[in-house]
Amino acid sequence: MKKILITGCLLCSISLSAQEARDAFLDFTPKKEKYQYTFSYDWRVMAGYVQDWQHSPTTTYPDTYLHGASVGATVDFNLPYNLSIQTGLVYALTYGVTNQHWRSVSTEATQVEILKHKVMKHSLDIPIHLYYRQKLWRELALVFYGGPKLQAGIWQQDNIEEHLTPATLNWLKTNNIQCEPYNKYKTELLPFNLQISLGGGIEWGPYRLQAGYDFGLLNLVRNYPAADSAYKAYMREWSWNVIFAYRF
Repeated sequence: MKKILITGCLLCSISLSAQEARDAFLDFTPKKEKYQYTFSYDWRVMAGYVQDWQHSPTTTYPDTYLHGASVGATVDFNLPYNLSIQTGLVYALTYGVTNQHWRSVSTEATQVEILKHKVMKHSLDIPIHLYYRQKLWRELALVFYGGPKLQAGIWQQDNIEEHLTPATLNWLKTNNIQCEPYNKYKTELLPFNLQISLGGGIEWGPYRLQAGYDFGLLNLVRNYPAADSAYKAYMREWSWNVIFAYRF
């Protein structure tokens, strides 16, 4: 009798296991994994090279390239799907030299005279960038970013050296052309700029190397008309940078 009971239990168990296996095999419904977002953030310190390009179509504001360095700290707010939002505070110091040529008003028309501009600029940047991270292998990943960047000018000193005849110098001053050293933010340029950034880079563990371009959107000139014309001049500033960052 015991043997019969044990045999019956075994047969029932085998039958139930076979039924469950058959049902699982015939169930084609895809299994959805639940994704649970956990809030986190990462701090970074960064340093890099920056080049500013101040561009204007008028001779009153000569095109100037400023080269220098930037340092700062940022925080990344991590989002789902490999996205994050980065903001922070970055200080930049750049310097550039350019020659502004003027035709002489006192000698032959072929002679050209020069104002040499030695510009040093201090600024603070606040990025608001959206990042996307694509993992490649182990800790190696590609990153891409874009978004606005707010720039606040602290000081932009133009140490002008004039190589002019007295007649040309007098004509430039009569037409409100600056010929002596001055802070551009006090009289000529607005200290605030809005830029749109695009870039990307590579990441290995806590280390990130990236490069990008910042497109200036605002007219930086204070929009006063020239003394002998009805138009209002403008200047825009674009930037290019290479940055090394460390996450801690």
